[in-house]
Amino acid sequence: MDPLKDYTSQTIRLKPDNEGEVTATLVSSKFNVGNRKSVLYLHGYVDYFFHAHLGKKFIAHNFDFYALDLRKYGRSLLPHQHPNYCRDIREYFEEITIAIRQIHESGNGDIFLLGHSTGGLIASNYMNYGQEKDLIKGLILNSPFLDFNQTNFQKTLIYLVSKLIAGLFPYSKVNGALSPAYTQSLHKDFYGAWNFNLDWKPIEGFPTYFYWLLAIRTGHKELVNSNINVPVLVMHSSASSKISTFSEEAMHKDIVLDIHDIKRIGAKLGKQVTLLEIENAQHDIFLSPKIVREKAFKKMFTWLNNMKLENKTTTASKLQK
Repeated sequence: MDPLKDYTSQTIRLKPDNEGEVTATLVSSKFNVGNRKSVLYLHGYVDYFFHAHLGKKFIAHNFDFYALDLRKYGRSLLPHQHPNYCRDIREYFEEITIAIRQIHESGNGDIFLLGHSTGGLIASNYMNYGQEKDLIKGLILNSPFLDFNQTNFQKTLIYLVSKLIAGLFPYSKVNGALSPAYTQSLHKDFYGAWNFNLDWKPIEGFPTYFYWLLAIRTGHKELVNSNINVPVLVMHSSASSKISTFSEEAMHKDIVLDIHDIKRIGAKLGKQVTLLEIENAQHDIFLSPKIVREKAFKKMFTWLNNMKLENKTTTASKLQK
């Protein structure tokens, strides 16, 4: 059974870049009706949209649902391209802007942006610098990639080395930079419950390009003076851990990012930030075991239904009940 049988895909043709032809893909629920609130989902790194249940939840709560497969990811990856490659995360602003405008014109309702991991970093930067940021009424972040899970020395070294090597060799890369444990915790053929395309989301990941590392680090630095003007919900697990091979920890902790980084930086993204801890969640909170993700859904929709947030950072005490 096709997990996305209730969705349609639209190819968005973008401006050619240094590799040539570029496209993105806008995925839409067949149950969208227009004239109501909408949400646009941005996936993470080595990722794409396969979360049919996520869209179903939003439809059930009277939202129209859309998702982007960003350029060089998933459905948008073309044969001549380097997977997931970018030189600046602002490259993605083009397809985000096009999608927001299309949703605005067809939906005629409030639009919310939902970003997971690297998608959360991109979404946060878009809400500071994006061309159509004023059309977005709220930002939801699912374990956003706001900092490297490294020491300060390692982060500085990553930036300096990436800047040097990428400048000399634009497609220089590191193989095996990502642990397979996280993807193994998700896929049904290993320890997880989800069926996704392993060509688009491989167990071993894709090569990590030094230019990508430089782009991510630059994106982190650009959030130092973040001033997002809409309500922001920052969702994160209750614990994190670094493991190189699969263990039970992968099923109830964030094994990709450090939740302390997410909380520390997430709290400063704007004037109306709600930090929301989801007990025993995996890195992608909405791919966690059912009992965990159902609690997360409930708290997220409570937040969405209560948009009169205080003009300060909160710990979402009311949402924890």
